[in-house]
Amino acid sequence: MQYDATSPEDYISQVPEERQEALKKLRNVIKENLPENFEEGMIYKMIGYYVPHSVYPDGYHCDQKTPLPFMSFASQKSSVNLYHSGIYAKKELHDWFVNEYPKHCKRKLDMGKSCIRFKKMDEIPFELIGELTRKMTCKEWIDIYETALKKK
Repeated sequence: MQYDATSPEDYISQVPEERQEALKKLRNVIKENLPENFEEGMIYKMIGYYVPHSVYPDGYHCDQKTPLPFMSFASQKSSVNLYHSGIYAKKELHDWFVNEYPKHCKRKLDMGKSCIRFKKMDEIPFELIGELTRKMTCKEWIDIYETALKKK
């Protein structure tokens, strides 16, 4: 599902009411743990966290007008999805998350390359997401991103 929102608050106000509290809490956990130099805003019609042009002027290589994406979340038809580029780009971070997840949630991990899906709002592991958010600095993300670009 896509929402035509202009701000994170606007986005949350448009999702089904039964998801709004979970999304507010998810947003707060990310903001409280987000390393320095990342910014919050709307990116790809989701609430996103990215490296602003003031920090990384080159922007995202696919569209340099877009700041460098890092993580985001969205309310989809049957789940809330958290997207974290670092999990996809850094094997150690991926492995850490996969190993930690069962300590925080009874439900089986539903995960793609960078997407973590939560079907039950009351089972979102907020503490773990806070830890995940803290695990990668802005500089480390830029370095990983630039290294991946050079390999292409």
